[in-house]
Amino acid sequence: MPGKEQFNIVTKTNEDVDCLHLKGYLDAHTAPELEDAISGIINTGRKKILINFSNLDYISSAGLGVFMAFIEELRDKGGDLKMSDMKPKVFSVFDLLGFPMLFEIFKEEKSAIEKFKEMA
Repeated sequence: MPGKEQFNIVTKTNEDVDCLHLKGYLDAHTAPELEDAISGIINTGRKKILINFSNLDYISSAGLGVFMAFIEELRDKGGDLKMSDMKPKVFSVFDLLGFPMLFEIFKEEKSAIEKFKEMA
């Protein structure tokens, strides 16, 4: 198990897109924190969420499950969940499980925000 680095989420808003910047380790112990953050956004009626992984060093299957839990709800409401700035080792976990077929993953946050702007 990797050494426990503090997990935290910094939320930034770019017009109608909520950007969650993840840092540290996302696993079974920290996944509820991310669930709460995403639920909180959805509960306010907002539905465009971008997850920025630039400072995330590790993700477990529990962390991956958080994204699966919300994607259908967001898309049903006309929104989406996009991802950006993954480190190669984090991307490889997503890639191994076929996530790039389910989620749009961008090299950089700016590109993902542009893509959101194309949505109605």
